[in-house]
Amino acid sequence: GSAKEKAVQFYRSCMDTQRIESQGTQPLKDLLNQASVGGWSITDMGKAKSFNETLQTLMGRYGTFPFFRVHVGPSPFDHNTNIIQIDHPEFEIPPESKFKEKNYPKVTYQRLMKGKNSCLVPQDDFTDCFSLTLSFISNLQRVVTPLQERQQRGMLFFRTTIGELQEKAPAIDWLSCLQAVFHPMPMNLSQPIAVHDMDYLQGMSQLIQQWPKERVVHIYMIICLVGNLSPALDSRFQDARLELSEILYGKMGSGMIPAERWRKCLTDTSSFFEPVLGEMIVQEIFPQQTKKHAEQMFSEVRDALYGQLNHVEWMDEQTRQEAKALVSELQVEIGYPAHILQTAKVNLEYQNLEINEDTFLLNVVACLNVLRENSYLKLLQHNSQDNWHVSPWAVHSYYSIRHHTVVFPAGMFRSPFFHMEFPSAVNFGAIGVFMAHELLHMFYGYVLPGGCPTCDRSALQKSTDCLIEQYESYSYKVNGTFTLLENTADTGGLTIAYQAYKNWLKKHKEEDLPNIGLSQDQLFY
Repeated sequence: GSAKEKAVQFYRSCMDTQRIESQGTQPLKDLLNQASVGGWSITDMGKAKSFNETLQTLMGRYGTFPFFRVHVGPSPFDHNTNIIQIDHPEFEIPPESKFKEKNYPKVTYQRLMKGKNSCLVPQDDFTDCFSLTLSFISNLQRVVTPLQERQQRGMLFFRTTIGELQEKAPAIDWLSCLQAVFHPMPMNLSQPIAVHDMDYLQGMSQLIQQWPKERVVHIYMIICLVGNLSPALDSRFQDARLELSEILYGKMGSGMIPAERWRKCLTDTSSFFEPVLGEMIVQEIFPQQTKKHAEQMFSEVRDALYGQLNHVEWMDEQTRQEAKALVSELQVEIGYPAHILQTAKVNLEYQNLEINEDTFLLNVVACLNVLRENSYLKLLQHNSQDNWHVSPWAVHSYYSIRHHTVVFPAGMFRSPFFHMEFPSAVNFGAIGVFMAHELLHMFYGYVLPGGCPTCDRSALQKSTDCLIEQYESYSYKVNGTFTLLENTADTGGLTIAYQAYKNWLKKHKEEDLPNIGLSQDQLFY
């Protein structure tokens, strides 16, 4: 079938809660037995694979990364290529230091045992093992280097090779693990990679080598696998996740609010079938007429910014011309990346995917494998501006410094931000302001200290001090210095969008709306 048909089948299998409930834990038991990762009884380690074999299986087949994350992204060393990037994992359990109760592992286990989901907690004297596993997780978290410290040390990107990483963090068979993820692409020890936290990887390796009980490390990996797949299982697993989250974070702090089933299934489908849903949504909400109108509005906003640069007092003439060149050379993407409308290409991407409406869990596993294959293909491709950071339906625009491009997905061009039937004043006062805001991100470097040595720094400082004072004068607490760049884009964006609207009116006459009692300027604001 087509990629669209497979996406619909996937969604239906997710919505079939009656079948999911009736199957219970059986699909997970079957999967664990087939995967040969130790079986459902995680206290029975007799048939378990070796540590690195298990890790390769989890990474290659099930998209589960217990000890580190692996993804493909733009190389910080060569903007036109992609590179394998490795970072510490996202931990679902908060650091031990944040717990109010000192004996949190035992307390957590006892509460789960007494709860309505105690059937999912191993009964056979598992308390000690549970406590040791949580202790292992806490030790892993301790070797994570805080982001701010990595920034200060200039260690956000550390260029290395698989061979060098093998020497620094020998507990992991890096070549075999990465081969499992990027199969069938050949890997060798000289393969370049970018590491985001080398101190963590070294500390993680030492922890695995020195941990007294290998069984605990293996159990941790199985817990990660079950945690990764549990959203595809019956309601007891969802309730248990919610219950554990409330125990660890409290009801208000857990952030886990059960979503309506259709919403959860739509989110799951979009995560695996983004180009398919992108095409469907674009055809539904973003016809060519809307795209053309949006592009005309953007052109008006860009022209207004270009003209406004003539009136910036703190800019010297050379900087002014450089700024105008930036505006002229800027690329814009509106609505969707071109490739999502290439149906044949999208179908090819999903041609090996088999969807069975009978078992949602197996569909999720099959889709995880497609994501793995896509990451392998991505590594072979040049980094392209067609690879957006947001989905076409997202209500989120951005400016890419790397590609000198602004992106406005189709989701932005919906009420209340935009409508073809809205007066121009409303459209420019909403989506027009967003457009101007993103354009102004180009000039952040000028505003920062030392960013424009030939500019009139005294006049610039006077302007920024005025804006800081304005935002800090509001009744709610705002650190005007900390939010300066965004505040600059907000206030400047409003000014530019208003000028763009005035320029638009000179070419497109509009009458005031009858019986509304508001002028066109009032509608804009």
